[in-house]
Amino acid sequence: MTGTNTKTNPLVRDDIYVRNMAALFRVDARLAQRIDECVPDAAVVVEPSRRGMPTAAVHVPNTPRALYLHSRIDPEAEAQRFADAVDMGESFCYIVGGFGLGHHVRALHARLKGDAFLIVTEPNLQLLRAALDTVDLADLFIDDKCIILTRADKSEIQTRLEPRNTLIMMGAQFVAHPPSDRVNKDFQAAMRKLIADHMTYCRMSLMTLVANSRITCKNVAFNLPTYVSTPPINVLHERFKGLPAIVVSAGPSLQRNIDQLKDLKGKAVIITVQTTFKTLLAHGIEPDFVTSLDFHEISRRFFEGIEDFGQTHLVAEPKATWHVIDTYKGPISIVDNEFARLCLDAKIAARDGLKAGATVAHLAFYLAVYMGCDPIVFVGQDLGFTNHVFYKPGVPLHNMWRPEFNRFCTIEMREWERIVRNRPILIKTKDIHGQDIYTDEMLFTYLQQFEGDFAATPARVIDATEGGVRKAGTTVMALADVARQFCQLPIPTDRFAYLRELNWNDGSLLKPARELVEQRSQQLDEMADTCTKMLQVLKKLTGLLDRPNEFNRRIAEVDALRLKVQTQEKMYQMISSVAQQAELQRFSADRRLGLEDKDSLSRARSQLERDIKFVEAILEGADILRDILTGSLERFDSAIEKEPA
Repeated sequence: MTGTNTKTNPLVRDDIYVRNMAALFRVDARLAQRIDECVPDAAVVVEPSRRGMPTAAVHVPNTPRALYLHSRIDPEAEAQRFADAVDMGESFCYIVGGFGLGHHVRALHARLKGDAFLIVTEPNLQLLRAALDTVDLADLFIDDKCIILTRADKSEIQTRLEPRNTLIMMGAQFVAHPPSDRVNKDFQAAMRKLIADHMTYCRMSLMTLVANSRITCKNVAFNLPTYVSTPPINVLHERFKGLPAIVVSAGPSLQRNIDQLKDLKGKAVIITVQTTFKTLLAHGIEPDFVTSLDFHEISRRFFEGIEDFGQTHLVAEPKATWHVIDTYKGPISIVDNEFARLCLDAKIAARDGLKAGATVAHLAFYLAVYMGCDPIVFVGQDLGFTNHVFYKPGVPLHNMWRPEFNRFCTIEMREWERIVRNRPILIKTKDIHGQDIYTDEMLFTYLQQFEGDFAATPARVIDATEGGVRKAGTTVMALADVARQFCQLPIPTDRFAYLRELNWNDGSLLKPARELVEQRSQQLDEMADTCTKMLQVLKKLTGLLDRPNEFNRRIAEVDALRLKVQTQEKMYQMISSVAQQAELQRFSADRRLGLEDKDSLSRARSQLERDIKFVEAILEGADILRDILTGSLERFDSAIEKEPA
């Protein structure tokens, strides 16, 4: 057998390598660079098969014989059998475990339809170099339908797959390449788990986005008066650079170290989630910041009954329920939001934003990063059911349960019921001590997002929860040790001077902002009128499919109306924000049409059905948006009336 590093190997061709690398560089320059810097050695051996196409063998430690990745007789025929055995029905993503010389990948790629694509997991750069040296694989990369993942790195996987998340959620299939599994069994198993975890995260994120789109837009629109009359977060950028921050969450482990937080006030920036705000105040701890983003009005319970909000600065996403924003009587800043910008204009809405968080704890972390804090310390962030309870004792939710308590219904029973109610989605994982702990799909999704965030931040991240699940990218420490190492000096008082320098209730923009919302309401009526006319034409077209001349004449009306819609792009985006389900259905229908083999008449009928359903959904979204904008105008009127004459 001849290694690929020998110049005499006739299977190695410079023209093939150059063509392959040129195509790969356009879609994944980092991987192309790593492969180009890889010097071939004898670990991968390429030789001609009996039919002439190259096959490859890999030397595996502690294995007496080299393992062949392809047939030594006819690799192409074997690859075709591999591809033909894959069900290409409804999937848009095929995750292939192992690249080999690419024969089976190329055969599977040839069967792809529409927007379907491949993800190939392969750790061996020597093998990838041998493949690009000997097999023409450029077509895999030219259409950007083959993603190669070489490292079991959660952050890299999330970054590489994020642009394709929706397609992955519409249908994904794992495809094992048995020879590659034998060579890198542990790696392939790890990659399958990481990608499956990413899919769980995507599914939960997409479900949340679609399910909450209407109430989210309503909250944003109803919060606009506060949005334009309170200072943005810009003043906080890098304001606490190099100073420690403590993010306080409501996990059960908070009970272990909550009393230590009082001594850390003034020595670390304390950022609490809304769930624990009252709890901290009850312990005599006034946090520096509190975060809110939850859409449900029940969240106002976390702020009701508080007589003195002190100097705690509320940083909220506009999607937080307006009940919270109305209830909070301390300093407020609302971060940038796309829907808010669509309702207003770039000048009035201008402000810094933070990455969209799945939870208030994510928002608190992003705020700490934005302010330049280092290290960022987590307390009470269990992300699992430590000691089989969901919340720290004494949180406001327990007070809501209190009327139900008796000797037959204890707080411990309600906590356990809260957990087992989600039995179908419970997941067993490891805690910070390496012991088994239960979490669920929702909390596991939050963990995935956190771990990706931790890998991307330059700040040190410390898990001082002293319980809960193990979080990759963190250093586990006791809070007492954190205090000794990082929290010895007081924070300079001038860092908080902005609290007395800014105007926390500036109504000068209320009237201009209201005028813009009124304009959007008028533009909405115009858009709805255009869509109603389009729907009428589309329905008429369904009866003209067997009369092509008349069909083509009437389709010109649709084209004219579509051009009119394109001139109303901002309003279309606003309606789409409310009707996320419609957008998802349209996206799905478009892609599924690409998978189907239909004659032109059947395809035209399917396209009309898709368009009719979409326009109907847009009109439904327009009705919802009209009610939202009307409510927003009423809240502007109320805010303007309260302004001094």
